Amino acid sequence: MKKIRKVLKHTFNSINTKLAVVFMLMLLATIEVIGAYFTRQLEQSSIKSFQETIQIPPIVTNQLASQLAHYGKNTDDRLNRIINDYDTNSDISEIIVVDNKDIIRAVSNLNDKSRIGQRVTNNDVKQVTSTGRQVTKVIDDKGNYMVQISPLTGGTSSTNSVGAIYVRASMQGVFDDLRNTSLAFLAASLIAALLGAILSLVISRAITRPIEEMQQQALNIANGDYSNQVKIYSDDELGQLGKAFNTLSIRVERSQEESDSERRRLDSVLSHMTDGVLAADRHGNVNVVNQMALSFLNVKEKDVIGEPINKVLGLNESAQDLIANQKEIVVTVNSGTRDEMILHASFSLIKRVTGFVSGSVCVLHDVTEQQKNENSQKQFVSNVSHELRTPLTSLRAYIEALNEGAWKDPTIAPQFLQVTQEETERMIRMINDLLSLSRMDRGVSKMDLEWVNLNDFVSHILNRFDMIVKTDKNTDKKKKYTIRRELGNQALWVEIDTDKMMQVIDNIMNNAIKYSPDGGVITVRLVQNQNHVILSISDQGLGIPRKDLGKIFDRFYRVDKARSRAQGGTGLGLAIAKEIVEAHHGKIWADSSEGNGSTFYISLPYESMSEEDDWDEV
Repeated sequence: MKKIRKVLKHTFNSINTKLAVVFMLMLLATIEVIGAYFTRQLEQSSIKSFQETIQIPPIVTNQLASQLAHYGKNTDDRLNRIINDYDTNSDISEIIVVDNKDIIRAVSNLNDKSRIGQRVTNNDVKQVTSTGRQVTKVIDDKGNYMVQISPLTGGTSSTNSVGAIYVRASMQGVFDDLRNTSLAFLAASLIAALLGAILSLVISRAITRPIEEMQQQALNIANGDYSNQVKIYSDDELGQLGKAFNTLSIRVERSQEESDSERRRLDSVLSHMTDGVLAADRHGNVNVVNQMALSFLNVKEKDVIGEPINKVLGLNESAQDLIANQKEIVVTVNSGTRDEMILHASFSLIKRVTGFVSGSVCVLHDVTEQQKNENSQKQFVSNVSHELRTPLTSLRAYIEALNEGAWKDPTIAPQFLQVTQEETERMIRMINDLLSLSRMDRGVSKMDLEWVNLNDFVSHILNRFDMIVKTDKNTDKKKKYTIRRELGNQALWVEIDTDKMMQVIDNIMNNAIKYSPDGGVITVRLVQNQNHVILSISDQGLGIPRKDLGKIFDRFYRVDKARSRAQGGTGLGLAIAKEIVEAHHGKIWADSSEGNGSTFYISLPYESMSEEDDWDEV
């Protein structure tokens, strides 16, 4: 039932059905109006014609009037004879002759002869005899009939009424003819309506078919199908509309292709950009975002699209203010899964040709490294200034004291000169370290690589530190230490720059000795781990707090600044060691806890050598 109602609803909602129904109703209305007018005219014409057929001829009325005017003994018989002789019209059912005194003098119906001599009761007859004017009526009394009452005048004057003749005629035949004519007209109307309905369906179908095809083509275009064309059936207005629609379809297809091409080009550009891009509508809601922006903000596309741009960027300023001011801002993105990222955000408006602002574009540029470099440079300059100012201040103070006469004191003067020499050497060491780091940063530091048995190389360096203890030439003459070796007997051949790698090991050993307690043990291990050889140096010193472990390889960073400066450190040794190890494609790191000593690890690439790789010198 629902399906039937749906079909009926679709049928009656169709413009094809509506046109057919309207055309058919207009045709029926026209036929009915014409039919009603025709029937009315035919009825009037038939009544008028019937009236003329029952009209008593003047010769008869003259005879009747003459008899009434000279009324005598046998007048009634003569009057009856006259009307009986005339009564040849089959439609006339009754004729009555009345004198001017309203007395019935003759009747056509023999059964009504008893009425002769009686006064007539019909008011219309009385009116005719008194006024001399004819009266004609159509009466529906147990059948349709017409009553015609004509005055009978005698003498020379037409107004001298001597009586009236009453004629009654049946109109059944007239109305039967009218009914037959109406039925014939109704049948013709139904046939015309049926033919009109068929014709209206054909015409409406001819009109609506191009419209339906254009509708279907419009739906196809909306779905992206431009392959079909609207068929042109004629060169009328619908045909012209179909041609225009086909032209529009072609232009829309070209425009869509250009738009798709531009969109693909834009998507390609956005996806390959190293900067993040966010596009927002004029209300400030994000509608376009590229992958780099999602990566910068560490969010998913579904969480960004439709959201206010200020909320996406984590700003307190409203989206409208950001779009209106178009200012450049710095956005800091914090995430639990990665380090802090610093983004430079710049805004620009999207304007139409008319100048209407339809949205804005925000470009995100990663300035994290730049910011870090700037901060590092500032910190570096500050550290260098501070490190140079301290010895220079000391030098100035001692030189001023010497200049003011302290050089004459044989006890104080040598001490002051010794301090100035130490501070000068300290500055020279720091400047040399800075120059070394600068050369490494610029990539101009040359590496003199050679294959070395790392076991023998480390042993040679440790022998030197053992000799320092034995000859008592270490920096702190009161401090004693012991070096424990766990190097193994396997020959581990690595390709290194011996001078630079010796500088690294010397730096770590010196730190271990400085921060170890008197009589402490320094353990040096050398192990092979898959494709790497790892050298570790452990001490029993105060250790390094966990919070400082990630910063000890930064330039000028000291855990205990006062103690390090007192022991003559520059704060660059570990930074230089890191640069050297990484230049060897290795890695350096530390493991420590406060109060439990520290262990520094150096990992270098290692490839095991077979006996065929060995060679003998000739």
